[in-house]
Amino acid sequence: MSVTADQMELRESDIEKHYPAALALLQGFDHTPRVAKGREAAVEKSSGIGTRRRFRSTTPGLVTRSTVRAEGVQLLARIEGDEGVLVTPLQASVMNALRRALAISMAVAENYAEQIGLFDLKRANLQGGVSSGKEVQFSEMLTAEALISLYVFASASSFLLASHASEVSVDLSEVEEILTDNAPLALHGALWELDQDIGDYGSDDAKLVATVTAYAEALMEKVAARAGSVGRLEAFTSATWKVEADDFVINGFTPASKGKASKLTMTFKKPNEIVGNHIAKYQAMKLSKMLMAYDFERRLNPFAELGGFIFTFMGDGAPGTGKTILIQMMAGLINDYCQVAGYPFRYQNFSTENIDSYQGKSGQNAKAFINHVIDPSVIGFGTIDDIDQLAGKRGDRQSSAGQLEITAVLMESFAGANTVVRGNCTFGMFSNYPENVDDALRQRAGARFLVDGPQTRDDYIDILYLLMGKNHDIPLGEHDLFEAQAIQKAVAASFESHGKPHEEGLVKVFDAVQSQVGELDTIAKLGTYLKGIQEADERFTGRAIKNITDAVKVRAMDFELPDEWMEEPDLFLFKSYDEKKGMISELRQPITVEMVVQEINRYADSEFRYADKSDEVAIDGMVRDYERTEVAKKRYLESKG
Repeated sequence: MSVTADQMELRESDIEKHYPAALALLQGFDHTPRVAKGREAAVEKSSGIGTRRRFRSTTPGLVTRSTVRAEGVQLLARIEGDEGVLVTPLQASVMNALRRALAISMAVAENYAEQIGLFDLKRANLQGGVSSGKEVQFSEMLTAEALISLYVFASASSFLLASHASEVSVDLSEVEEILTDNAPLALHGALWELDQDIGDYGSDDAKLVATVTAYAEALMEKVAARAGSVGRLEAFTSATWKVEADDFVINGFTPASKGKASKLTMTFKKPNEIVGNHIAKYQAMKLSKMLMAYDFERRLNPFAELGGFIFTFMGDGAPGTGKTILIQMMAGLINDYCQVAGYPFRYQNFSTENIDSYQGKSGQNAKAFINHVIDPSVIGFGTIDDIDQLAGKRGDRQSSAGQLEITAVLMESFAGANTVVRGNCTFGMFSNYPENVDDALRQRAGARFLVDGPQTRDDYIDILYLLMGKNHDIPLGEHDLFEAQAIQKAVAASFESHGKPHEEGLVKVFDAVQSQVGELDTIAKLGTYLKGIQEADERFTGRAIKNITDAVKVRAMDFELPDEWMEEPDLFLFKSYDEKKGMISELRQPITVEMVVQEINRYADSEFRYADKSDEVAIDGMVRDYERTEVAKKRYLESKG
């Protein structure tokens, strides 16, 4: 990608001039830790068996002596390891990546200092001191420069080593040595702590890369949190720099990544291989094309700006109705579209393997899953199958600590204060028992895909014919094959069926409101209906209204982007953001009263269905407990004669 109008190029000459200073830092410096405590070198328990890497002296004439490090930090020697052994290609890659990351960090900090006048204050400080009126300003600028240096160093390190990462991971302790007096001291503290971590965890090449990237990610998270309470960062957060040689973009305190696609090994399904599930299938097909409208230069999707983009959705239905095959269809469509356009596609499923007994680890796994999918440099699709087993219900004594951690992370990520919907990814939550999902988390699903499988006689004939295959001579009989699966016709019928509610509890509310105000044809009458639903179910809150209005906006976008636009990227995908936005706007339809009523009923039906099931499950459980108690009491009394 080339540098865009809203990006500034960080010139290669500005980076390379900092190479000598970066190399000097990696070769060695002294640092006395202020916040963190140094880990003592482990004592060797027997000859030839140590618990950490031996430190190699770089002083001529002393290479054969054993060296005890006091406060010296020699990161290159730490990475190199034992003397007499050639540096491996991966070790060399880490060394080069750290040198370049430091140089990029210094170049950005220098650029920032020039913009805000920090250089003049530094010069004045060296010549005799900063005037009393500017001391606070000088201190604030130094703190901001220190945080920028740390973040850019960490982001560049993670970015440059992304292609060398493996499945190996390490669990580091919390990053502590974050010093903000000035930029050089901040980098000293970061490199000192990284040196400590490599000594503790980097026992081989794979773990070395995992340690550096894990430290970089933890440092970014800690610095970004600290930056929220620091001033004078506008010159950094409002600008975007790009290192053309690495395709590395610096966009405030937002992590950069290479946009690496994940390799998919699942079995893809075509839409015509799914029988029934008309609305769910139709919405999944639309959403797959919506994702492709994402603009990598602007890092925004026109659908996200215009309204109608589905960031989160929940697919629920009985076992065997087709949730898994729906995932396979949607992933297959997006994968095919991305291959045509040359876009990186990343799919990941969050499963029960991510629940960990170690305190805090389940939450970390959930956050890593979210970050992996929302990466703005890829098209992402994340699924959480059987979410009722993964995310705990608050207040439920059966929920483990790990499940509750996952619930908290998903709630914050899907609709938290820091949630940014760019339109490059979507998350699907699937469950056979959505009533067991925490109410607040379930309401964070902006759309509902009812996965009800085949419903009509025609559906069952079609699915039998499809699954029987070709190895038989049984005649079809009187039936128009797949006529019932004509998607537009089936979807229209499904939407029309929601002109009135399906669930018994909602039907009572609907009839009562209609008898009171008449036909629901004004905003006031529709609001009265919504209030009636809230009185019947207190869980029907403002978030439910937002989800309904979002669904209405999706209906206003009730069109599929033409297949030709996906097959020939120049027709749509490769156009500018404004051109794509204009083309989409032309296809948009006006919102009607019928759409609003149907979407209110669709959403409220699902909530009443969940609530009824949840109550019934709880009642059935209590009844079984009482019955067991009665039987046990009877047997006990009989045993006593």
